[in-house]
Amino acid sequence: MNPSLAPFSIYWQLPILIIVISLVYSATRFDQWGDILRESARWARNMGLFLAVIALVLYALAWWI
Repeated sequence: MNPSLAPFSIYWQLPILIIVISLVYSATRFDQWGDILRESARWARNMGLFLAVIALVLYALAWWI
């Protein structure tokens, strides 16, 4: 492993990826910026909650087993 990349974690990129994916997905469905941003915020919230639930379930399973 490269020592210069050791403190770098790929999880810091997760919020950026969620925002970009939700913006692109919303832009394919709507034409107005207000609608795009509103749908993007809703989509990012839902995706974040979904990933958080998966992380909690995996953490609970790892702790339990």
